[in-house]
Amino acid sequence: MLKLFAFSMALILLASTCLAASKPVSDDMISDEVRIKLTGDPIAKGGNITVDVKQGVVTLTGTAEAEQQKNRAGKLAKKVNGVKQVINNITVAKGGK
Repeated sequence: MLKLFAFSMALILLASTCLAASKPVSDDMISDEVRIKLTGDPIAKGGNITVDVKQGVVTLTGTAEAEQQKNRAGKLAKKVNGVKQVINNITVAKGGK
């Protein structure tokens, strides 16, 4: 009986995970998650970066203090669930490395 219960619970957990994975992610959710990642990252935070999302395509614009900050912002955005493509239009401020 205990084995049947454990098997049933595992099956329910697996089914719920599959259903959650197939749920589409909205552009607003993607935008929020990218902004959270950017502000929480010690390298990417501090830049004047704007996030725009249309149909899963993230466009980053604004100014970064250094090339490393620009690159890090693009990498973080790519890791967000639902992102199909990242267009990194961030410019590096004069004197930035």
